Amino acid sequence: MNLRVLVIDDHTLFREGLEGLLTRRDIDVIASVGDGETGIKLAQELNPDIILLDMRMPEINGLGVLKKLNECGLTMPISMLTTSTEERDLVEALRSGAKGYLLKDMEPDSLVVALRDIKEGKTVVAPTLTPILAKVVKGDAFNASDEKTPFEDLTPRETEILGLLAEGQSNKVIARNLGISDGTVKLHVKAILRKLSVHSRVEAAVLAVEHGMKESQKTSEF
Repeated sequence: MNLRVLVIDDHTLFREGLEGLLTRRDIDVIASVGDGETGIKLAQELNPDIILLDMRMPEINGLGVLKKLNECGLTMPISMLTTSTEERDLVEALRSGAKGYLLKDMEPDSLVVALRDIKEGKTVVAPTLTPILAKVVKGDAFNASDEKTPFEDLTPRETEILGLLAEGQSNKVIARNLGISDGTVKLHVKAILRKLSVHSRVEAAVLAVEHGMKESQKTSEF
């Protein structure tokens, strides 16, 4: 069964080009519209598998559309597809319920893989934005609230490893930095994902960003 996608983007040439490349890869663009209000209406009528949403649009921007779609009670995943690599846009989109934050200069095949992953329930952020996620996590750009956080059940070591995961470090690099084995790192990562009730490293990093988490201690450079 083909993936059914609704595109909301105010640039006509981009919409037409995107529709063409997705169609050639067996993805069904069921509608492609240039304004948020029409997009919200069609999302309710057509019930697409995924909504691809531009960030910068007139009248009501992507974040506004995202929030309205959520207020309508729609449950299909929504992914931003944008040129914006702004830290605040990324974090606010994820905080507002976006299941993806993808960039318009991604390779077509990478975009298709990302869409299928999002449909399967994963949260996907464009790989080139990993440094921005890491910057937010390390810099504590958004103040943590005094409310209970999902990290309270993590051990100090798991908390430390989560900070390194958010930087995009591999198990091998984390093991080297912390002086432990790859196998031990894998066990810690599994425990982190289980305790946070997430399915991927990206989702764990997003949670860290949302709650203003940062590394509890410095690690060596590599």
